Amino acid sequence: MAYANPAGEFVRDQRYITTRITEDGRDGYPVEPGRYRLVVSRACPWANRAIIVRRLLGLEDVLSMGIAGPTHDKRSWTFDLDPGGRDPVLGIERLQEAFFKRFPDYDKGITVPAIVDIRTGQVVTNDFAQITIDLSLEWAKHHRPGAPALYPVALRDEIDKVNRFVFADVNNGVYRAGFAGSQEAYEQAYQRLFDRLDKLSAHLAEHRYLVGDTITEADVRLFTTLARFDAVYHGHFKCNRTKLSEMPVLWAYARDLFQTPGFGDTIDFVDIKRHYYVVHREINPTGIVPAGPDLRNWLEPHGREALGGRPFGDGTPPGPPREPVPAGHGAI
Repeated sequence: MAYANPAGEFVRDQRYITTRITEDGRDGYPVEPGRYRLVVSRACPWANRAIIVRRLLGLEDVLSMGIAGPTHDKRSWTFDLDPGGRDPVLGIERLQEAFFKRFPDYDKGITVPAIVDIRTGQVVTNDFAQITIDLSLEWAKHHRPGAPALYPVALRDEIDKVNRFVFADVNNGVYRAGFAGSQEAYEQAYQRLFDRLDKLSAHLAEHRYLVGDTITEADVRLFTTLARFDAVYHGHFKCNRTKLSEMPVLWAYARDLFQTPGFGDTIDFVDIKRHYYVVHREINPTGIVPAGPDLRNWLEPHGREALGGRPFGDGTPPGPPREPVPAGHGAI
């Protein structure tokens, strides 16, 4: 299964299913408790965003979650973590079954997160960027009491701006470095990544969060890349100027979020490492998964409280996770 572009620069296929689940059902899929299933893999940073947002907003009772295993082949993610290798709600072995059920000739990426209509067994959307926004806005009537405002009206333009450059330079930037097919393309991606991380460090040295004084969608999107940085991107993707743990401001910021309910308790370092080191055989032909790094430092004090801010604004933290990370797979 090829990922690197032999011609040079890695270009992500961003052709997603843009159908939306909305309060008014304008695309044919109205918000309905119990109707849909969010399919994720804990390994995937894009899916990890949806896991975090669903948990912060308290949508567990209205939007169930299926968890695919950390590895896959060219045919898609599998439910090998479930008894019998089938999702217990959808009854399928591979996520591709839900895609082909709606689009028999589907020729784009079969990706997580994806939301599937349980009634029909058909995929509705895999548009990961829109999924988390819609969980905040379209599913608002079903949020838990005390749910935070992750995409507040007054900050949306700024959040959108931050998200654009974080995606281009950091979220996708690590992949542009890791899957580069030429030295020149790699070095350009590497420089762009660390230039942006330096700018983010300068901003976060004076601000506890990326936008405003509470956690927003922007923090969720940056966090899932930072959480994987030392375990995967530093070595596997050759993003090795410095480890996250060697960038004091970003490291403290990441630990602050990690220790916030809803963030670190969604991180499965075992699945994360298995995914990247086993699936990307072009980069790691042996499939050997590193034993490190030591994860205990994620729990060290971060001192970010001195910058002020209120993690959940006028809201409250979520309760204990309904679908906890398996024992021994996290740092907490």
